[in-house]
This record gives sequence, structure tokens and C-alpha cells, in this order.
Amino acid sequence: MTPTDTLPGAGSLPWLDLTVLLLYLVGTVAFGLWMGRRSGSPDQFMAAGGRLPGWAVGLSIFGTYVSSISFLALPGKAVGGDWNAFVFSLTLPLAAWIAVRWFVPFYRGLGGVSAYEHLEARFGPWARFYAAGCYLLTQVGRMGTIMYLVALALAPLTGWSVPGLILVTGVAVVFYAMLGGITAVIWTDVVQSLVLIAGALLSVGLLLFGMPEGPGQLFRIAAEHHKFSLGSWAPDFTISSFWVVLLYGVFINLQNFGIDQSYVQRYHTARSPAAAARSVWTGALLYLPVSAFFLFIGTGLFAFYTAQPERLGAGLSLAETPDRVFPHFIVAEIPAGLTGLVIAAIFAAAQSTVSSSVNSAATLIGWDFYRRAKGGRVSEKAMMRVLRGATLVMGVAGTAAALAMIRMKSALDAWWDWAGVASGGMLGLFLLGLVSRRARNVHAAVAVMVGLLVIVWMTLSSREWWPAAWEAVRCPLHSYMIVVVGTTTILLAGFLLSICGGAGSGNEPGGQSSAGG
Repeated sequence: MTPTDTLPGAGSLPWLDLTVLLLYLVGTVAFGLWMGRRSGSPDQFMAAGGRLPGWAVGLSIFGTYVSSISFLALPGKAVGGDWNAFVFSLTLPLAAWIAVRWFVPFYRGLGGVSAYEHLEARFGPWARFYAAGCYLLTQVGRMGTIMYLVALALAPLTGWSVPGLILVTGVAVVFYAMLGGITAVIWTDVVQSLVLIAGALLSVGLLLFGMPEGPGQLFRIAAEHHKFSLGSWAPDFTISSFWVVLLYGVFINLQNFGIDQSYVQRYHTARSPAAAARSVWTGALLYLPVSAFFLFIGTGLFAFYTAQPERLGAGLSLAETPDRVFPHFIVAEIPAGLTGLVIAAIFAAAQSTVSSSVNSAATLIGWDFYRRAKGGRVSEKAMMRVLRGATLVMGVAGTAAALAMIRMKSALDAWWDWAGVASGGMLGLFLLGLVSRRARNVHAAVAVMVGLLVIVWMTLSSREWWPAAWEAVRCPLHSYMIVVVGTTTILLAGFLLSICGGAGSGNEPGGQSSAGG
């Protein structure tokens, strides 16, 4: 879909739906500002004073996990395929258990709010700045991609322009994130999470009871076309098989809970270690059924329009344009007023993810760069100026990236390529420091470089423009295996170098800075 594409029946949003959407936007911003009104100190701005309830932090983790991409892309995947993507969600309980068992106690024990400060004590300054720098750059891409894609999807639904929708999202998020800090972000995440869950449930209900022969017809059509399949069970790593998605899910979820500043920062906002652990379980176990709802929406759409193909509209196809089927359903089938709720849910998913990225990126700029440059001796007033200024700068950068993507052919592919390469070594570096007592500075640096070379090769060789003369060295694995192979390469290289290279040089493991000590 291009910025000028329209859906059948699309146009200006009816006044009732527009009212619902505007009330949601104004209400969430006002609520966030009210809840974050006391965020006048760095501790409040970055960690909410460590006084938030676990259930609220958990809903915020869930909101951070879900983006508008999930809300729109998962139904599209199920329309055109099956439930293979749900295998990713099945890995969340394992990742949550590991996070509660090791990651949460580790980070809360360190005391600092940064996810990367300990890497400096473990491997030297380069490790900290590498991880923090990669995180900041990938968050600009992430914010830009999410704002661009949600605007692209909502433009034909609302009648608003893509640039206008991007600006509305960016301004609203930056406004409450800059003034209210992470307290405002988390409490608006709570509201946004509830809204997006309501939107998903509403869509499921309308599909179930909109079938000509009742809900049973939906399941019969879906079963006939094998729409509930989790993918191939063959041990084939060249396709998106069950095992490939399972491995991908394990590594990505370990990356989320283990090294993503957005998650780690939330561990510090909970009022106790037990509350932090509950927040992890709440976020993870809530996403499991909600992702199933998203996929069920896609399955329901397939059944709905298979039973009533005349309602699909001209120019749309279940096989060729699966991503456009859900937006068409929202316009053509959802009653007035409720359409506004579903659109608000899509906005909510985007706002929650973007606000989290803005706040966590500002925290890293203040903590890992400004505070460190000052040797830790900074006044609260100066730190607050930096934090709020960084929030504004990151928000503007993300919005500018979204506007720039209007002319890009494939924003989503560009985002995944960049994110995979830039942050590909972060998980391996973190796990190496966590599990190896022998690995030193030089071992980690060389291992990360080797891992990044592997990641670059796997990423580039999977592209269509890879030279035919180099076909023999094209990576045969599915793209989901990039993070798996890259992380494993760093771990193996680090272990081997630490064994063969002796003591090496650099920081000694142990003490507070090392999870292995």
C-alpha cells in the first residue's frame, strides 16, 4: 500500500468515530500528564521512584511488546497463511522464567538504571558504548517504522494524510513523555493496553457472530484450509518451520528481557523485586493469548470473506493483498462508534511502543553518556534538562525518520535489516559476560566482530541482488536464523578465545559487575 492508496468506502472519518478517537487521544495525554506530574527528579523521570505496582508495570511491558505492527501484521499473516507466527509467542513463558530467575535480580542488584552500564565493568568502555549506541540508533528506526506504518494503515481509514498522522502520533507521545517521564509512559501504557485488548476482542466478536451460518462456520472453513497450522514440523532451517520460529522466539525474547533498555528500565520502576517479577509474568502471559486473538482475527477474516466473497470489494484478494483485508473490514463492517475504538486501539499500540522507546533512549543519553562524562557528579536540575532535552531530540528524530520513510519502497524490510545488523551482537555480548568467567575484554571484542561479520554475511546474502557469481557462498538458512547463528557465533568464539588465549587483557569478571561472579 502506498500513501495514496485508498480502501473501498474509505474517506473522512464519521463524526462519531472521530469523536471517539479524539477523546482517546486527548484523554491519554491528559491522563499521562496527571500521573507523571511529580516526575521532577531524575529518579522519578527514569525509574518512577521505584514505587509502581507490578500489575501496572506488567501492562506496560505488554504494551511495549505489542506494536501497531503486531496489531495489523499478525492478522495479515493469518489471512494469507496460518498460525506459524504463534510459535514465537509460545517461547514467552520460557523467556519470562529466565528473566525472573536471573535477569530481574541481576539488574535490580546493580542499582543503576541502564541496561548497559555493567558491560563497562565487565569488558571495558567500548562494550557499554557499543550496546548503548546500537540501542539508540535502532530505536530511531523502530519509532520511525512504527509511526510510518500505522499512519499508512490509518490514512485510508480516517481520511487524514500520512504525514499528518505521523505528526499527531509523534507530538502526542513526546508531549507526555517529556513532561511526565516514565511514570506517564507506564500509566498511559496501562490505558493503551486495555484499549488495544478491547479493540482486538471487539474484532473477534464481530467476526464470530458475523458469519452467515454462525460461529461454527468460521471454524469449519478455517479447518478445511488448515488455517490453524503452526507450520511445518520438518527439521528444515531454510523455511519458516515450527523449529525455526521456535529458536527465533527464544533468542529474540531473551534479547528483549535481557538487554532491551525498555524492559530493563521497567524492572527498576516496580516497588519490590517480587513486584518486578510479577510484572514480567504479567506482560509475557498476557501477550500469549492476545497474539492468538490477533491471529484469530486474520483467520476469521479469511473465513468471513470466503463465505461472502462479494463483500471483499474490488481490488482486494485474500491471497494477494492479505494486509489490506483487516483495514477494509474496519471500514466496511464495523458499526459507527466502534470503528473509532478499533482505530484508537491501533493508535494505542503505536503510542505505547514509541513512548517507551523515547523514554528509554533519553534515559540512556542521560545516564550512559552525560552522567558518565561528568563522572557521576551532576545536579538534579542539570540532569533533568538533559533528560527532557533528549526526549525531545529522540522524539523529533523518530518522527523525522517516519516522514523520510514515506518515499521508501519497503520500510519494514529496511527496519529489520538495520535492526538485525546493528544490534545483532548485543545479546551474544551480554550472554558471554553472564556465563563465562574466563572471557576478557579482548576476547569479547574479537568475538563480537566475528559475530557481526557472520550477521552481515547472512543478511546480505539473502537478498535478491546477491551476485550470481557468489551463489556458492549464499547463506541457505531462513532469515529468522540470523540472530540465532550470530549470537551462538559470539558465544562460541568468546569461549574458544578465552580458552586458547589465556588470561588476555581487560577487566576481570566478578563482583557486582559480573553476573557470573
